Amino acid sequence: MNSIESAALLWPLGITFLAPFVLWLARKNINLREGVSFAAAGFTFLSLLPLGVGVLKGNIYTYTLFELLPGIKVSFYADGLSMIFALISSFLWFFATSYNIGYMRSLGEHAQTRYYFCFALAIFGAQGVALSGNVFTLYLFYEIITIFTYPLVAHHQDEEAYSGARKYIVYLMGTSKLFLLPAMILTYVLAGTLDFRLGDIGPGIFPADVDSFWITVTYFLYIFGLAKAAIMPLHNWLPSAMVAPTPVSALLHAVAVVKAGVFSISRIILSVFGLETMQHFNLGIPTAYLAAFTIVVASLIALTKDDLKARLAYSTVSQLSYIVLGVAMLTPMAVTGGIAHIAHHAFSKITLFFGAGAIYVATHLKKISLMNGLARKMPITYTAFGLASLSMIGVPPVCGFVSKWYLVNGAVEINRVILLVALLASTILNAAYFGPIVYQGFFGKPHPEVNLEEFKEAPLTMVIPLSLTAIISVLLGLYPEPFLNFIKSLGGVRWPF
Repeated sequence: MNSIESAALLWPLGITFLAPFVLWLARKNINLREGVSFAAAGFTFLSLLPLGVGVLKGNIYTYTLFELLPGIKVSFYADGLSMIFALISSFLWFFATSYNIGYMRSLGEHAQTRYYFCFALAIFGAQGVALSGNVFTLYLFYEIITIFTYPLVAHHQDEEAYSGARKYIVYLMGTSKLFLLPAMILTYVLAGTLDFRLGDIGPGIFPADVDSFWITVTYFLYIFGLAKAAIMPLHNWLPSAMVAPTPVSALLHAVAVVKAGVFSISRIILSVFGLETMQHFNLGIPTAYLAAFTIVVASLIALTKDDLKARLAYSTVSQLSYIVLGVAMLTPMAVTGGIAHIAHHAFSKITLFFGAGAIYVATHLKKISLMNGLARKMPITYTAFGLASLSMIGVPPVCGFVSKWYLVNGAVEINRVILLVALLASTILNAAYFGPIVYQGFFGKPHPEVNLEEFKEAPLTMVIPLSLTAIISVLLGLYPEPFLNFIKSLGGVRWPF
């Protein structure tokens, strides 16, 4: 692999940093304001494409902006893992902008300029996390996401919104200060650097003579400090954040926040500790068991929720741990499934939240039990929701099947029956809590309190994005090579494809 210093890494960061301020300047012209969002998303995605092409050719891009102290600098780095998260967050921003227009205008939401401003800065944070070249830079952008998504969670500015936002900020800022910051300090003391290892996910950055106790302490400080990954027991902020508008929930669950958490855990495992250090100190299997516990328990809780967004929230808690489980199993097969699920879950889950928001805008219904027969009035929304549900369950040809195929084979490869059982159990539970939503939507008898004749599909600015993300979920199941090739570009192991 070739390491290339490239200022091209600054383009997606610069565009996403400037976009919020241009949005604010255009605040008096709502069409121009929303046009800026579309343009920023498009230019950000296009600026990443040359980097992606180079990464697929075997290049690694680095750029140091400035150095604060020896070994502590703001630097950026693009490899296959970076490109997956960076491309997804910019690409889905485009769809989210269209959806935002339909949602915010249809409901006459207040403070729309503030909303778009913070939304764009959250994408800036996601780009920074994706392209971080070391732990210090990752930490800075991780906190930027937290700070600028807080106003989005509290958007409705009522007691429920402030309560959910308060829990959100306390969990995420609290864990980053109590656990992530000490983990970063320990890493610097033990390794003498915070830079990620370039081009080789095998050895990690720690010297061979570091005491096992401090390696273990540092590792679990990272795991609990990166609470955006919503691993139990540090998950409760996520269902509480469902008080936010539905497009924010989509941002939280599919694009920026939770993906920043699982991406960061993946980056720390692969580029700070490395597969060899993880195996040597037996750090992977305990993490995998914790993820498996989260997968099953969150699925069981989802079964009990009648509120659609609450069910989707616990589904997210469960599905995120698929990513952690895959990377923690440490085999090329399992790591492939885990990293691929970053992309596959993003497209499918944003479709589900877009569907939930479309249902709310069209009907103002939140309870699943009141939605019987609704698909007959909203067939496009429910068809897209059904396809995304199949992805969450792991049914071919939708992309979630690809992730689960690699994860199941990874569990078999390391002969861990408990992990295999957890994956199979979660598949059954996913079917149990998604299946009735779609089935009752198409074939259920309408609830006596609901007059279906009043309803129709949500505005096209909402229906088109959710339809396209559903179609992409199917296409990624049929043709998974784009993201698998980015995984393959990560050096240090022999990949199973």
